[in-house]
Amino acid sequence: MGTYDLLFEKVLTRTDPERAHHASFRAIRAAGPALRAAHLAPRAGAGAVEVMGIRFPHRFGLAAGFDKNAVGIDALAALGFGHVEVGTVTALAQPGNPTPRLFRLTEDRAVLNRMGFNNDGAAAVAQRLAVRAEKLDRSGRRPELVLGVNIGKSKIVPEDDEAAVLADYGSSTRLLAPYADYLVVNVSSPNTPGLRTLQAVERLEPLLAHVRRTADAASPERRVPLVVKIAPDLADEDVLAVADLAMAQGLDGVIATNTTVRRDGLRTPAAEVEALGAGGISGAPVAVRSREVLRLLRERLDGPALVSVGGIDSPAEALARVQAGADLVQLYTAFVYGGPLLPRRIARRLVAFDAAR
Repeated sequence: MGTYDLLFEKVLTRTDPERAHHASFRAIRAAGPALRAAHLAPRAGAGAVEVMGIRFPHRFGLAAGFDKNAVGIDALAALGFGHVEVGTVTALAQPGNPTPRLFRLTEDRAVLNRMGFNNDGAAAVAQRLAVRAEKLDRSGRRPELVLGVNIGKSKIVPEDDEAAVLADYGSSTRLLAPYADYLVVNVSSPNTPGLRTLQAVERLEPLLAHVRRTADAASPERRVPLVVKIAPDLADEDVLAVADLAMAQGLDGVIATNTTVRRDGLRTPAAEVEALGAGGISGAPVAVRSREVLRLLRERLDGPALVSVGGIDSPAEALARVQAGADLVQLYTAFVYGGPLLPRRIARRLVAFDAAR
């Protein structure tokens, strides 16, 4: 058993998961300079790939949800991530759902959450990103890291009021698109009431078109790639409908998948899971469906990039997703169980794969 495994078993599993997350993230941010000096990230250029017209240092990144407020981007990059997706950010600051709202399912190497898009709001995050950009400009340092910004609907906006939904996403887009290397429209979290109804093509089409127009107006000097993130719980025909829409609208990519509301096949006793309440499950239980959605999209998509996330917990699994057609791969939950050295191991495996091609 490694050092992190002991820490996880003896300390972290006895700590409230949300408190443990914040403490771990503070430690990563504080250790940022030392992490960069330790050269945990792969050597620059070794496994670089071009996806969505962007040069990624390698295919492996951190999914949205870990750094909701863009407070530790560069420290996370120093762990070995080639891209970091911040958010989900909403137009309005919101506290999220009542606590407790984050739970470990350790027997399943999974997490159940109902965070509810808790974040500081688009204006605060945009200001943070502006300060970061200014510091980078002054230093003359251009990091290889690619920055994704994931946006979602504010909870108070009724999902059946199309004009209000468009205005809400539009507000976030105007503020954040100028700082994003790519922009993600999140319509797939189960923890904002009604959000997943926006995945229906008739609802999704005008939303994506509005975000595209708004992003172009907010960043006229460059075209910000636009991506949509979908749930694993969509029926196969709905997955294919989203793929067709992505191609029809000229989207730059699809991220598959978000968390699942399904509870079948878990090792954790059903009564224990039921007692935890509502929320989306991430981690190992999502892997099978995530692979299925990857296959469906790869067979259908012609043009948009494909980002696979959900149950990626090892270098072997990350490589398998790439070999199955993913252009990029992301993790989150495995970071909790695998510890801070896992990103380096995965990144190096993918870099070796691409360098040998």
